[in-house]
Amino acid sequence: MYADETGNLDYDVSAGKQGASTYFGFGTAVFDREHGKELWDGLCLRARLESRGLNLPRGFHAKNDTQATKSEMFSLIKEQQPRFDLTFLLKENAYAGVRERGEMGLYRMAWYLHFKEIAKQVAEADDTLYAIVSSFGTHARATAARAAIREVCDQVSRRIVLCVWDGATSWGLQVADYGLWAAQRVLEGRRCGWWEPCVKPTVQSFFLPWNRAT
Repeated sequence: MYADETGNLDYDVSAGKQGASTYFGFGTAVFDREHGKELWDGLCLRARLESRGLNLPRGFHAKNDTQATKSEMFSLIKEQQPRFDLTFLLKENAYAGVRERGEMGLYRMAWYLHFKEIAKQVAEADDTLYAIVSSFGTHARATAARAAIREVCDQVSRRIVLCVWDGATSWGLQVADYGLWAAQRVLEGRRCGWWEPCVKPTVQSFFLPWNRAT
């Protein structure tokens, strides 16, 4: 399971504020098989784009990639067919108790609501689930986020190996990022021509526990 997050952890979503987001959430891409071929094909795509003169020192990132790169990436995701699960929390509807626990309270809640069910769906009791979560932020913030993720993992009755990795080091995290990016555009009413053919067919859950923005 490869997990990436989206949105900022600040509850101030004032219009025009740089980096402000209506939602905070997690998206995961799950490969329920040995997926060496998928990793190899991702590397080949990156190398092929470099041969055309595109510089990709940190791999793929949907927010920053060109339209042409996105098209290539989504085409490969369509072919690989990972399982996508998506959870978005509408921050304006956050419970008072979550707000009182600050940014990491929101982060932990988003991961808890996403992970507690999905982990049981994708792994049987005697399986080992490798939960590979994208790292972020300063050292102090990253340490707090890892502790929050670990706390949730410990509450799930599965054998879980937690890995917190930089997105640039992992094809699976880059796939999760792309699926999450497409889902967020659709949720916010923006156009995403790749959603229907490339991501939606393997989406197993699209969870909005705090409702949708009006």
